[in-house]
Amino acid sequence: MDETLRYSSSRETTVGSSEERAKFEGAVEQGLYDRSLETSQSHSPSTRFSRLAASVQTRSPRLYYAATRIVTYIRGPRPKVNLPDPVPSLGRTYTIRGRQFTIAIEPAIIRFTHSLTAPWLLVLLAAAYIISFSFFVRAQWYLTPASSFVECTSVYWTENAGCGLNGTLCAPFSNSSFDFRCPAQCSSVVLQNPRLVGNVEVDFVPLIVGGGDNQKTYRADSFICASAVQAGLFSDSTGGCASINLVGTFTDYLPTSAFGLSSVGFPSTFPMSFRFSPSNVLTHCTDLRTPALAFNILVTCLLFLILRPTAIVMWWCLVCIGFWHIALFSQPQATPPPLDIAFGAFLPTLFVCYAFWRVAVRFTLPVFANAPFEAMIWYLAPYWTGVLTNLTMDEIPIDQLTATDIKQQAGGITALIIIVLILLVLVVNQVRVIRKTGWLPYYLGWYILGGLVTLVLALLPGLEFRLHHYIISMALFPGTGFPTRLSAIYQGFLLGMFLNGVAAFGFDSILQTTADLVGDGATGSALPTFLTSAATYDASIPLTNQTITWANISTNIANEGWNGFALLVDDVEVYVGAALNYSLAALEVGLPHFFRLAYAASDTPGDFTMPATLWPNGTWVNPLPGPS
Repeated sequence: MDETLRYSSSRETTVGSSEERAKFEGAVEQGLYDRSLETSQSHSPSTRFSRLAASVQTRSPRLYYAATRIVTYIRGPRPKVNLPDPVPSLGRTYTIRGRQFTIAIEPAIIRFTHSLTAPWLLVLLAAAYIISFSFFVRAQWYLTPASSFVECTSVYWTENAGCGLNGTLCAPFSNSSFDFRCPAQCSSVVLQNPRLVGNVEVDFVPLIVGGGDNQKTYRADSFICASAVQAGLFSDSTGGCASINLVGTFTDYLPTSAFGLSSVGFPSTFPMSFRFSPSNVLTHCTDLRTPALAFNILVTCLLFLILRPTAIVMWWCLVCIGFWHIALFSQPQATPPPLDIAFGAFLPTLFVCYAFWRVAVRFTLPVFANAPFEAMIWYLAPYWTGVLTNLTMDEIPIDQLTATDIKQQAGGITALIIIVLILLVLVVNQVRVIRKTGWLPYYLGWYILGGLVTLVLALLPGLEFRLHHYIISMALFPGTGFPTRLSAIYQGFLLGMFLNGVAAFGFDSILQTTADLVGDGATGSALPTFLTSAATYDASIPLTNQTITWANISTNIANEGWNGFALLVDDVEVYVGAALNYSLAALEVGLPHFFRLAYAASDTPGDFTMPATLWPNGTWVNPLPGPS
């Protein structure tokens, strides 16, 4: 069936077609309402509306005619019209200063590749692609032992009290080694919540502590892969293998900068450290995501330029290639990729993408059948930009699109304003295009309904509204179903962004609890108070005889379930219990020390305070307000 006919019929059936509605539409276009409708159905909604309109016309004629003009403008042409198909820019004749120039690149491409568009050749090459892609996947993940893979955020020592009292849950501290393999692009994986290293707050960078000494010693809570890149074991673009060696207690971790990464220092003692050495055990260590990307880009270009399958076949090729590139190469949910989770997300992805085809793509992609080169440019450039959202949008200081996240990141508010302005310009232009066809009231109705539903969901108690980027794509896609070049660009980008969201993160809920959004950040629990302060600390008393104290648990705090305290000294949990003091006799003299305190419930701590600092000269610095 002709796509233009389907474009018209599929949409006309969604709008009421009763005789009364048709008469009413005609009356609005003229700015008048037929009083004969009142005699036919005196109690119908349209008759009541006609009476209201007549009353407004009598009382406020200027308001009436202004409203009529606005309504008429929004409704657009009647009957509805279809936009003309775009004329290929590289397959037409131009007139410049009275001289005609013909560009026939598109017809030449179609003529020279006509013999390569046979369906049997597409099936054969599709089978070859699947086999080739499978070899890529095998070389990427299955020639190295699965136990050797580590994530970009893998560490030996977890934050705050994660390693338990005195770090026993993270033992052994020394005399242990491990051969590991890191994926590529770990330098772009950063902390999403502030982390304290002594009295230094680190955020939105890879956590790397130390590495500035001659032996390149790192604190055990440093990201292993980013530390290895900084130490020069392999490059960030290819990933690689190395051996990590635990060396136990170390004092005075020095900061350094190398290979685009900077670490922070820590001037005190920490019980667990590591150093790197080249691995002589592991092979096939190079991350193949860049070659796989080049391969898939080449394949999609060949699909548009040479093979040129039907529009719906092309659409499914883009869906499948993008999804599995993300799930297996550019942004797998784990290393090695969990295939069960990937296949679990793939089936609903196909259903959603079929909906995209029905509501939008089938009205746009087929009109570029005579312009394969243009179609390749308009679709593939934004498509791969969306597929690689983790890289192309990496410099935008917005991660979760929540108020807290935007405020935390430097430049977040400015970036949000710029994004909103750009989006507003694009939406206004697309609204202009939709109005030309007469379909604007139809789309406005659905988007207003969707906005009201979203508002209700956002106001539900105990839940936070989270606008994931795959949901943004689903919301915007229906408005792109028109035969224009900009619609093709929008569809390519929205498809890529949708695939990135569902393949990398799954179909996360639009409503999430506060705990889901907080992650490893502060939960908002109550904070205890140090009684030791700059005013009460006596520097004349030797460190071995010093004791720090804190306030008892109030009745209100106890009613929340807190029954004890947890104390971090130099970022290590050293005490859990109900006591109100701690002796400093075990601390090393001549070094700065950092103290953070939290309420605990059954030995499980809540939020810790900001650090109080005791400098070697006996100066006590009170903690800043708020959680760490």
